[in-house]
Amino acid sequence: MRLAILSREPRSYSTQRLKQAAIEADHQVRILDTLRFAIDLSGSEPDLHYSGRQLSDYDAVLPRVGSSITYFGTAVVRQFEQMDVYTPNTSAGIRNSRDKLAAHQILARHNIGMPATTFVRDRADVMPAIERVGGAPVIVKLLEGTQGVGVVLAPDIPVAKAMIETLLATRQNVLVQEFVEESRGSDVRAFVVGDQVIGAMRRTASGGDFRSNLHQGGGSEAIELPREYQETAVRSAQILGLRIAGVDMLESDRGPLVLEVNSSPGLQGIERATGRNIAADIVSYVDDQVAFPELDVRQRLSVSTGYGVAELLVREDGSFVGSSIADSDIHDRDITVLTVQRGTTVIPNPRASFVLKANDRLLCFGSLEEMRSMLPRRRRRRLQIPPPPNESVPE
Repeated sequence: MRLAILSREPRSYSTQRLKQAAIEADHQVRILDTLRFAIDLSGSEPDLHYSGRQLSDYDAVLPRVGSSITYFGTAVVRQFEQMDVYTPNTSAGIRNSRDKLAAHQILARHNIGMPATTFVRDRADVMPAIERVGGAPVIVKLLEGTQGVGVVLAPDIPVAKAMIETLLATRQNVLVQEFVEESRGSDVRAFVVGDQVIGAMRRTASGGDFRSNLHQGGGSEAIELPREYQETAVRSAQILGLRIAGVDMLESDRGPLVLEVNSSPGLQGIERATGRNIAADIVSYVDDQVAFPELDVRQRLSVSTGYGVAELLVREDGSFVGSSIADSDIHDRDITVLTVQRGTTVIPNPRASFVLKANDRLLCFGSLEEMRSMLPRRRRRRLQIPPPPNESVPE
């Protein structure tokens, strides 16, 4: 395998460990500076130039894109994708995970447990936001913060209100998040490779700090994650479009709560805590996957006029409940079921005999007109409009 590692820090621990693991596995590997690429869209096929010369052929690319170069870095990764070079982390996955708000929005849509979170831009929304996450104390986060920087605990409502309003006045993008007291200043990092967690550690804050990041001086110890935490970590990474990720979670009374999904997780802390050769696991996984470059299913399957990909919900009052895929009229409508999501479980390529239940979500490819006719009418939410000030509400 010819492997390219994208990195602005060729001498960093993580980059060197990946290079060493690739060499030990008899692969050809080269570290490439992400900012030295030029994206070529002038020819008949997508191409890349590096340091002024046309890039050589590579089988796979391992992107380690820093937060300061997210825009250009993801553009380079996206060009590799257009050239059918395998990458375990898609450009969209890197971009979504780097944007804390986008990541929370996407994960919430898929029912991933997270601390209650709100996003505000107007001073009038500050107090309602604090109340929606359960009141003080609250966590105030900058969307652009990394490694624990830009994360502050506001102990009471006056401090929280003043802090948020000050940040808004300086045009900062701010998340207001629930403080999960039972986590006691610790979190867990699950290191996901492919469809499994290959290592996990509990990180504990130092002194009186509530932030457990190792960059903030916290300690760590290897742990065996419960199955629920492993499944949450793998689903979170895959939902965002990542096959290699560090998923940070809080241990709460409600189960795992995802804090962040890191698309370029450092290897030093997890390797030292677990004693496992994580770099070798990553290289081995990439080698196994190079024949299957990541595809944008909606992009590739929507090129036929009138055909595309859509998600259908099996309604409780619908005719599909209790019927197998074969007994339903799905195939007769020129529709193929690609996957079925039932709760937190995804069943790929379900058999015709698979029996559907209420609230199953079917990812389908087929006639858009037919699928559109099967969608329920959009339900309108009832808004609770408060009465005007000083106006009494009749009993």
